[in-house]
Amino acid sequence: MKKTIKTPRKDTSVMTVRRMPGSPHRALLAFGPLRFPAAIGRGGISARKREGDGATPLAVMPLAGGLVRGRLPILPSSPLGLRRIRPDDGWCDDPRAPNYNRPVRLPFSGSHERLRREDRIYDIVVVLDWNMRCRVKGRGSAVFFHLARPGFEPTAGCVAVAPSAMRVLLPHLRRGVRLAVLG
Repeated sequence: MKKTIKTPRKDTSVMTVRRMPGSPHRALLAFGPLRFPAAIGRGGISARKREGDGATPLAVMPLAGGLVRGRLPILPSSPLGLRRIRPDDGWCDDPRAPNYNRPVRLPFSGSHERLRREDRIYDIVVVLDWNMRCRVKGRGSAVFFHLARPGFEPTAGCVAVAPSAMRVLLPHLRRGVRLAVLG
């Protein structure tokens, strides 16, 4: 018997993330008929997200774009549009900086996160529109949907899935899709 993978219906526009009972850092991501285990922030899920708290925001966040590690030989296909991560790509997480919660070029004098990482969790990154359009200093930055560490270790506030799950999801991710962290 041939195994087939169910794919989301065309009208699917929301991925939902719900914390798994008894596990403050693990969640279940659902998109149409698809279900995948996910890692969430070491601070759990919070409706009052703050910079550095390690919490995943309780929010509905539009997908803002995608980034892919340069070492991948072929860019994965996604209607979202993916850009290669350059060696000097970073993300500002310094609430005092004018570029707070924005991409920056390295070297950068303020506090920042390097997007080209050796641990591979940013080999594929979907930028979530958390605190981006109407930025509030200190409300949290660099909230991404990315690849999980082995064992689904907690994130710094992002949502993360296994590489195999990301490969299944990417062809269905487009502008207009939102990631809803529901608790």
